Parts: sequence; structure tokens; C-alpha cells
Amino acid sequence: MSIKEHPPLHVPVLLDSVLRELQPQSGENYLDLTAGYGGHARAVLEATDNYAESTLVDRDAFAHQHLADLASRGTQLLHTDFVNAAKQLVQDGRTYSLILLDLGVSSPQLDLPERGFSFTNNGPLDMRMDKRQAQTAEALINTANRNNLIRIIQEFGEEPRGAATRYADAIIAARPLHSTGELAEVVKHAHVGKWKKTHPATRTFQAFRIAVNDELLQVSDVLPLLPQLLKKGGRVGVISFHSLEDRIVKRYFAEQKNSGYEAELDILTKKPIDGATQDVHNPRSRSAKLRVAVKK
Repeated sequence: MSIKEHPPLHVPVLLDSVLRELQPQSGENYLDLTAGYGGHARAVLEATDNYAESTLVDRDAFAHQHLADLASRGTQLLHTDFVNAAKQLVQDGRTYSLILLDLGVSSPQLDLPERGFSFTNNGPLDMRMDKRQAQTAEALINTANRNNLIRIIQEFGEEPRGAATRYADAIIAARPLHSTGELAEVVKHAHVGKWKKTHPATRTFQAFRIAVNDELLQVSDVLPLLPQLLKKGGRVGVISFHSLEDRIVKRYFAEQKNSGYEAELDILTKKPIDGATQDVHNPRSRSAKLRVAVKK
């Protein structure tokens, strides 16, 4: 897969809000734990002009193809998930003035059928953010037992128990499934009631993507590492896209707020900055929420 075949079409969410809240200054260094295709990173690094002391992290090899220009300017690239990257950087004693964690799936991941994240265009049931990972969505969907399928769809897709059970039973009856189109059709036919804009399989796809990439545990594990990676006065922003991950971020920020003298962070956003109102021209920002804190 070449860059020419699939030029990056990623529009970073809440970019103006990120720049306004993080307030990047000349000379500050930057850690982007989910660099993606470099939308946020390029804007921040242009403001700081400190490429050589900054670090970009992503577990998607395809994303790294689009970060080569920043690497050529001395920026460190780490091809791993953000938890392992954060642990490595803590161990190395690295600290940063600015940190961003954008928990969303990038536009190219969603838009490329071969990645299997979306049912808009039919593709293989993959859903891996890191192609080096062994387990695909296809393997999980075709081997998980009934109770596990119900749990995944209910817990990670936030579907009611009845709907999750219907979808799990329909999946089992239709197995083996190999494509996103097949999965979407199975869920659509098992859906009860009318639907308008939101396809019935949307939450089920979210559920399997979260399960395949272990997304919620990743978020829980990385948050306590962030204060260790911040310089005094350093700012950190976290962008979440659905209630499950935002709930984890909100809980962590609340713990910091209520920790008194033991708190490592001051919370700058009393309420999350809402993409639906602050980034109205970017459809992918509709569900985005930005929370920002500063190191004491």
C-alpha cells in the first residue's frame, strides 16, 4: 500500500480548540501519543518549532508513512501502542511541555475498506490498528462463544441486553463471516424496529473494534502515566469519542481534582469542549470531547 494510492485525507478534530487550550509556545517539546497522520502534530510543532525534542507515537504502520517528513526534521517516531510508548518514555526519563492523546479512529482507517473498520465499503473483517497483531475481528467473531459475543456487544457497543443477544445469536447462525458487509447485513436483519440515520450495526462494529484493539484497558493504563511525562506547567489534552472512553477520562480527571495536595494535575476544562459545537464543519468531530489539564 503506497502513499500515492491513498493520500491522507485526515482532518484533525477540534484543532483550533487544541491549539487554544494547550497554548504551544516556541521551544516547548511535544508528545503526541496518537499521532495518526500528523494533523495535530504539524500544527503544534509549527508553533513550537521544536521538532528535535518531540515524540510522535502510533501503532499503525500506515500512519508512519505520513510522518516521515517530521522524522526528517529530527522528531522521534515510535511504532507501538501508546501504553508501551508511555512506559518506555517514563523509563527513559523523558518529560514534555505538551501532550495530546486523541483516542479516535483516524479517517483513513475508517475510509479504507481493506482495514475493515467500517461497513460503508465492503472489506475484510480486520479492524486491527496494528497489523502486527495476530487477532483480527474475523477471528474473534467466528470463534467467540455466545456469552462472550453478548458481553462484547452489550458492554463495548452499549447495546441493550436483548439486542446484544439477538445480534450474537444471528452472528453464530451465520458463521463463518469474512467481510464487513456480511456482518452489517446479519446485524441489520436481526434488528427490531425502524431506523433512520444510524445503521443498526454501528454499535456492534464499535464493540468489536474496541475488543480487538483492547482500547478501554489502554486508556485506563495510560492516564496515570501522563503526569510522569509532563514538565511542571506542562499541558495535556485528551480527546475521546464515545461515552465508554470519556467516562474513564472523566473519572481520572475527577480523581485528580479531588485529591487535594496529592493531585498532580489541575483541571483546566470544567466541562469538556464539545466537538459538536466547537468544530461544526468537521463531521468526525460530532461526538468528540476534549479535556485538558496542567501539571502542578
